[in-house]
Amino acid sequence: MTRHLEILVEEPSMEAFLRGLLPRLVPSDRTFEIYPFQGKQDLLDKLEGRLRGYAAWLPSDWRIVVVVDRDDDDCRQLKQRMEQIASRVRLRTRSCSPSCWQLVNRIAIEELEAWYFGDWEAVRAAYPRVPQRVPNQQRYRNPDAIAGGTWEAFEQLLQRYGHFKGGLPKIEVARTLGATFDPSRCRSRSFACFRDAVLEAVQTGDCT
Repeated sequence: MTRHLEILVEEPSMEAFLRGLLPRLVPSDRTFEIYPFQGKQDLLDKLEGRLRGYAAWLPSDWRIVVVVDRDDDDCRQLKQRMEQIASRVRLRTRSCSPSCWQLVNRIAIEELEAWYFGDWEAVRAAYPRVPQRVPNQQRYRNPDAIAGGTWEAFEQLLQRYGHFKGGLPKIEVARTLGATFDPSRCRSRSFACFRDAVLEAVQTGDCT
């Protein structure tokens, strides 16, 4: 049985969000730790060294989850780059070894804020001046396909309705929404892929 998750994320707002979310997603007898980097490039630059360290000692009942934003990258090329890094250090990824994996790579498309759009009820609970109808508008109907940047779109919407006129405090918002976000309700496909990988990880047995 998987007992522990090591989660690598590109920046502190994703860490803040997951620290609020994961205690409600992961069984209480499992543990996790989250390690933020100083941006996506920093994570990718250091990923091989970090994974090489894990490969030398990773217990059979631990799993590694790596999460980055897609931003403007080609999703397939980004995923391939991450998979190749894991392969070079001889860690089995979920893509290459679905029945017995040590690591899964997941991509937020295109940014963490797309996941917020996927659970608009959580957003409205925290910031009640934003309208309920937002997910019905064509631009926001598919959280993973919002044009022009989800961070910008999210900030503009909140500011339009009287929140954070001085600029969106990403870590504060991430912490707030992580605590009330409903993982079963989110309409973002990229979030669902992340959620399902985490659930699969904590439900599978040892992988030797």
